[in-house]
Amino acid sequence: MSKVFLRGRPPADLELSSEERAYLEHQVRRHRVARSLSDRCRIVLKCAEGLPGKLVAAELGVSENTVGKWRRRFLQDLSTG
Repeated sequence: MSKVFLRGRPPADLELSSEERAYLEHQVRRHRVARSLSDRCRIVLKCAEGLPGKLVAAELGVSENTVGKWRRRFLQDLSTG
């Protein structure tokens, strides 16, 4: 992958435990899961790989705002849970 130079502040690091990663990957693979849930799980998994939000949005066909929203919500859940 080529280097991506983005302006603005860098997003907070999103690191997943092995249990969190397993749960998210399981939700993505399930056949009877709401599409919105599997999309959110894909977003969080891509962000955990260290990809910039702009690239995650382009790969998954969602807006950058959507990626940012779900990254923030996941990080908030980690800090409160």
